[in-house]
Amino acid sequence: MSDPEKLRPQQDSNDRSVTRTPEAVSTPVPTKEVTKDTQTPSSSSESEEEYKVTLDDSKDPQNCSTFRKWVVVFIISSCALCVTCASSAASFTENGVAAEFGVSHEITILAISLFVEGMGLGPLLAGPLSEVYGRNAVYRVSFVLLFAFSFAVAFAPNVAVYLVFRFLCGFCGSTFLSVAGGTVSDLFDNDHVGNPMAIYTISPFIGPVAGPLISGFINQNLDWRWTYHILIMWTFAQTVALFLLVPETFVPVILSRKAARMRKQTGNDAWWAPLDRANKNLGQAILVSCYKPFQLMLYDQMALLLNLWTSLILGILYLAFQAFPIIFTLGHGFNTQQTGMSFLGIGLGMILALGTQGYWNGLMRRETKKAEKQGVHDAPPEARLYMGEVGGILVPLGLLILALLTPYPIPWPLPIVLGSVIFGAGIYFCFTSTFTYLVVAYRPIAASAMASNSAMRSTFAAVFPLFAGFLYGGDDDGGIMRGQLAGNGGWGRIGNGLGTVGATGMLAAIMAVAAPLPFIFRRIGARLRAKSRFAV
Repeated sequence: MSDPEKLRPQQDSNDRSVTRTPEAVSTPVPTKEVTKDTQTPSSSSESEEEYKVTLDDSKDPQNCSTFRKWVVVFIISSCALCVTCASSAASFTENGVAAEFGVSHEITILAISLFVEGMGLGPLLAGPLSEVYGRNAVYRVSFVLLFAFSFAVAFAPNVAVYLVFRFLCGFCGSTFLSVAGGTVSDLFDNDHVGNPMAIYTISPFIGPVAGPLISGFINQNLDWRWTYHILIMWTFAQTVALFLLVPETFVPVILSRKAARMRKQTGNDAWWAPLDRANKNLGQAILVSCYKPFQLMLYDQMALLLNLWTSLILGILYLAFQAFPIIFTLGHGFNTQQTGMSFLGIGLGMILALGTQGYWNGLMRRETKKAEKQGVHDAPPEARLYMGEVGGILVPLGLLILALLTPYPIPWPLPIVLGSVIFGAGIYFCFTSTFTYLVVAYRPIAASAMASNSAMRSTFAAVFPLFAGFLYGGDDDGGIMRGQLAGNGGWGRIGNGLGTVGATGMLAAIMAVAAPLPFIFRRIGARLRAKSRFAV
């Protein structure tokens, strides 16, 4: 309720017109017994409703100017880009870390694995905290901690400190992989949320591609620690932008703060907001946040299989951070920064796929019109899986082309342009389709559905890079060097591994087996949702 509203005449239980001023409201009524006897339950409820604060139009996040909305979207998207870029930037620091700390290559890979695992576990804590303290408070605290912990990584005296604080950096930075999507939906209504959500969604997947690109140039010319010095500078700039330009957008918290302000200004404790009377057992909320995602995967096979599908894709993407140096550095003679640039194909594919978002928005409008003719307000969640069907085909196709074109005699632009671009486009389609499907199909527990996907895919992304050397060859170089000496080009079929063609081809075969999932769920998803204890 705004200030002018509390001064307007109100009707009491006897239909008498009274003017509620702050002083009158806070003054005790002398005839306490009479009031108690004559007050009915309905009048008590009406009295409570009088002091329930409402959202002012000027404070409604959706009433912000379009320019300010897009500034916020850009900042939170660039924060997500910064965090995920930091996850993969460690890929080209591995040789320097191994040399300085005297550890094996497998130990240095843990810098990526532990960071990514932290990103998977962080949302289990960040989600409940954002619902109590607001999105902005969680953003600011998380990036201040990320900024502080990044110093421990950059100036680590030994490998133990280095790895522990890499995990903590991933844990703190994960806020923008879970909570930030809510900020986008706070700012835009359903008719206009598609494009800004697409921009935000692609940022966490462009980040891992940009990481090796930036890291390659740094480590080609500077010490490995400069990778983290530059990330500290980026994190600081993002932190300043969060404090100066990103407002609170979570409406329940905005109302709670308004109620607190009204109580302080009027001296009347009657003012309240719905969040004030909600269950504030934060410990219980965190406990539910921890077990609900796994309960969903245990009892709902559709969610489990979709999560498994996207987890395999992200695992393969992070495995590429070990595989591409094997393919291009050892197979084609690239230096460090050239190998980093080989990831541009994946990023270009994602950006090209983003350019098709207008087509998919039009498809959803057509599906919605079909549903309205049948008396249903919205298109079924399964309509979101059309995009996933395209991605399901492109991912294994891109990997297969990449596998066939990796041998040394074949010019290096071909696997990047033909294989990586297709693979990158498939990644965008698969993840965008799955994310929107989980949110719509499991709307009552959308946060838990997304947390279940985040936890599983981060675990896969953490584990896959660890066996890249063994998969591609018996040695860290995938057997390529010995394969070249034996005169069989870049096939690398010497050692215990599968070589560059065999290993990448095997990954393509795995994804080809999983490709029918979006086709199947689009057709039988409605029946499965009807039997589900979680879906709508």
